[in-house]
Amino acid sequence: MLSALSEKRELRRGWTTGACAAAASRAACQALFSGEFPDPVTIALPGGERPSFKLALAERTADWARAGIIKDAGDDPDITHGALIIAELRRGAPGSGVVFRAGEGVGTVTRPGLKLAVGEPAINPGPRAMILESLGDVVPEDADLIVTLSIPNGAELAASTMNARLGILGGLSILGTTGIVIPYSCASWIHAIHRGVDVARAAGIEHIAAATGRTSEAAIARLLDLPDHALIDMGDFAGGLLKYLRRHPIRRLTLAGGFAKMAKLACGHLDLHSGRSQVDPGRLAAFLGEAGAGDEAVRLAASAPGAGAVLDLARKEGLEGALARLVALGAREVGLATLAGETELDVAIIANDGSVLTHVGTFDGGG
Repeated sequence: MLSALSEKRELRRGWTTGACAAAASRAACQALFSGEFPDPVTIALPGGERPSFKLALAERTADWARAGIIKDAGDDPDITHGALIIAELRRGAPGSGVVFRAGEGVGTVTRPGLKLAVGEPAINPGPRAMILESLGDVVPEDADLIVTLSIPNGAELAASTMNARLGILGGLSILGTTGIVIPYSCASWIHAIHRGVDVARAAGIEHIAAATGRTSEAAIARLLDLPDHALIDMGDFAGGLLKYLRRHPIRRLTLAGGFAKMAKLACGHLDLHSGRSQVDPGRLAAFLGEAGAGDEAVRLAASAPGAGAVLDLARKEGLEGALARLVALGAREVGLATLAGETELDVAIIANDGSVLTHVGTFDGGG
């Protein structure tokens, strides 16, 4: 029998909040007009797939119908996995068309820069199109309907997302362009990074700072005194940020992160996750030698188990700051090559205690 570690299993895909909202909307619409809920309810996704969803909620009166679906994100660690996505449909005023509203736990847009106008419910264009498509063969194209989407406990879940920084208040966003969740694609995180850039640009902000974690973000916020919506929670997705800024440039970008993360970037890795990229000890050993370390320290660095061990060697040699500076300059070089445009770039390396080990960039003549 294969062990749990050796057994290989294809990760199970799941469904986005947008797909669940479209299925719930179709079920509620059919019940509103026919009196019967389809269960399961089947919808067509943009890519041609036709998934079916079991209803977890089915309620109706003469004036409205409400359907709910439990989101299954497959094997993806999605914060909304298991959430109840509810659609309530009512007839709208003549000539109003289909109107979307935010119910409990669905956010409202309060800042410009997103793909939705200020005041609109945070139901993205992709899910809106899926919902309209799902209603298309139930009611006429010119039907007048009010579609209200809700996610009980959505406000609490949203506290663990970047929505508040993006100006989406009161709950979660309804997301998804394909309707399908690909496990560990982290599409929602990259989406939030891109929208964070959009919001900053729309607010006229010319300098944003992106950090790999909370300690680095807090340190760089203190150092640069930037407003909250100029800060981007980049996580491990340096490439997702840099490539988006190549197409949507801003005047100045600061990258901030711990030594190991910035060492990966200096080695040319744009995905900084520990499972998808590794620090190159040989490159770090070369940096240490360039910083002025002796042959024995360089030799030990070349076989070190990780970036932290190399930094410890540098500390013993009195070269911690010099090594960090060379790594930051290497990370900046990779970042500038990826940006390939007009955005100025500086890089800060933050210690575990939140202190700034080094900060290099155009502001100081390039280091």
